[in-house]
Amino acid sequence: MYGATGHTGRFVVEELLRRAIPTSISGRSVATLESLAAGWDTVDVRPASVDDPRALDKALLNAAAVINCAGPFAHTGAQLIDAATRARIPYVDVAAEIEANQSTLRRQTAVPVVPAMAFYGGLGDLLATAALGDHPKAERIDVAYGLSSWHPTPGTRRAGEVSQQRRGGRRVRFADGELRYHDDKPTQQDWEFPDPLGRQRVIAEFSMADIVTIPSHLEVPEVRTLMAVAAAGDLADADTPPPAAVDELGRSDQTFVVDVRVQLDGTERRATAHGQDIYAISAPLAVEAVQRILAGETRTSGVATAGAMFDAADFLNTLPLTVDLP
Repeated sequence: MYGATGHTGRFVVEELLRRAIPTSISGRSVATLESLAAGWDTVDVRPASVDDPRALDKALLNAAAVINCAGPFAHTGAQLIDAATRARIPYVDVAAEIEANQSTLRRQTAVPVVPAMAFYGGLGDLLATAALGDHPKAERIDVAYGLSSWHPTPGTRRAGEVSQQRRGGRRVRFADGELRYHDDKPTQQDWEFPDPLGRQRVIAEFSMADIVTIPSHLEVPEVRTLMAVAAAGDLADADTPPPAAVDELGRSDQTFVVDVRVQLDGTERRATAHGQDIYAISAPLAVEAVQRILAGETRTSGVATAGAMFDAADFLNTLPLTVDLP
């Protein structure tokens, strides 16, 4: 597990240990890794920098798979995918960066690679795929995020800065079957979430990783992601503190609803998921993906997103979520 010292990385390690999966942790800081390992009796420490291929190869020696939780993924993804390819093992990450995921999806690899296996990118993709069932295409897919709040981690903030730099401050949308960069001002609209959330004000085209994961395998000319205005305000405020644990699992008090609406042949199909803590839920998403890959429970090979790689409805039903499918 690379990036174990980060907020999401710690959730992933806990999930691996909960499932009794032998775990090695890696990252740049030897001292921090060893300090964390002191609380995880069975964890093996294998420090490595992403800029050191030999160290990465040593860290992945005899590993069955690698999960990358170290963002910004624009700086770590390619190096770790290369290392996984050399080791001939599957690679899974939790990247939310649109351009980093797009770069990964363009790769050709001899090993399974699943990017964005997390709350942003992975969950919406699974919901959209499950909503479509056997249909490979749709007229439009909307993914609306109803977050009670958003206390971003330092990693989220760094990744956002990198993405903004890559875009030159522009915004991005997926329309007419492709990513398009633009300078249009954000717009707002009302969105009717399932009860008990109800009607909420959202920012339209608050683009997240779903705009590249979903159309990577589904034929759809337009994918939009929308974000609750209050949560977007939390993210934009530099003074918003990081998440604070409120339960024995280390989760924050943040709750969420992901509401996916698929337009198909003039009708609407809807799939929703309710849960707690967007960072915590990324752990079972990533770990379940690794277990299914190692068990041979996949639908394709090489580089693929969650919806293409797995049985979406079955996968969703294993997660600690309340899921409502068509």
